Amino acid sequence: MEISEGSRRRIVAVLLVSAVITVSYILLWLFARDVVASETRAGYVEFENSFPLADTWLLICLLGATVTLLARRPSALLWLLAGGGAGVYLLGIDSLYDLENGIWWLPGGAGLLELAINLTTLIVSLGLLRWAWRRRTTLLTP
Repeated sequence: MEISEGSRRRIVAVLLVSAVITVSYILLWLFARDVVASETRAGYVEFENSFPLADTWLLICLLGATVTLLARRPSALLWLLAGGGAGVYLLGIDSLYDLENGIWWLPGGAGLLELAINLTTLIVSLGLLRWAWRRRTTLLTP
């Protein structure tokens, strides 16, 4: 499947918006935790404290995909698949914790941000994987 300029621009926009959201969330968690924390229990804080490194890997994948896609390098496929896979993996870990601990259903809507993050991660990650895989032949052509 060919890649139109409009399609390339849309995916780059998704990658950049995702990167900005990821950086924003990491910074808020580190410096203004009360803005994004759904819970204050020690277990929740310990769990969320384990995400910045994995989120940074996701960020590297998003930026790698952006740069290589704009440069029309074959390695764009690698970065798109790595980023989509990283997103699905993080979604799995985060969603299972949220389900097991009732985070999504906390009173006062505190868990709605978590649910929104999980749904967005699902849509963006699967979207990136689908987009990249359907265009893999074109992406691999220098």
